[in-house]
Amino acid sequence: MYTDFERLKSDCIRCRNCPLCEKRTNVVFGVGNTNADIMFIGEGPGEQEDLTGEPFVGRGGKLLDKYLEAVDLSRKKNIYIANIVKCRPDNNRDPLPQEQEECIKWLREQVRLIRPKIIVCLGRISAQRLISPDFKVTQSHGEFIEKGGVLMMGTFHPAALLRNPNNKPAALEDFFALREKLASYK
Repeated sequence: MYTDFERLKSDCIRCRNCPLCEKRTNVVFGVGNTNADIMFIGEGPGEQEDLTGEPFVGRGGKLLDKYLEAVDLSRKKNIYIANIVKCRPDNNRDPLPQEQEECIKWLREQVRLIRPKIIVCLGRISAQRLISPDFKVTQSHGEFIEKGGVLMMGTFHPAALLRNPNNKPAALEDFFALREKLASYK
């Protein structure tokens, strides 16, 4: 167990526990306010994220930032963003179960240290790992469940919204529901 966020990040950056480390440019640990009430968790870094070392910076990240802005949230001020795996899977494929298993300890420590009130799972992989193995984003997006004292919600991954823009209005509604849920805590 870690007591210092920077030590956790430092150890994670040196991790070589699975084959994903062999081709990475950067470990994508996470970014944002480490005292945030809301934590967003995706599946893993893509090409742009691997190059910059920051999650959600490509086209999908720009869309995510627009949705965040629409509900007065910002990665620079009041949220934290991380991924299930910290290194990019080849060709942006889904992270394999064994890769997720090797990397989940870093995420667990991030969650433990941040202690968010709400976790938003971005996409199927994250939601199935953290909410329920049979989670279906198209059916259960925007629904809040309590798990281990934390409210959790799954929504569409921003990259999936770029591929299927018909889901953008539903995703935006999920963000409005998130804003309302957060307001009920204050």
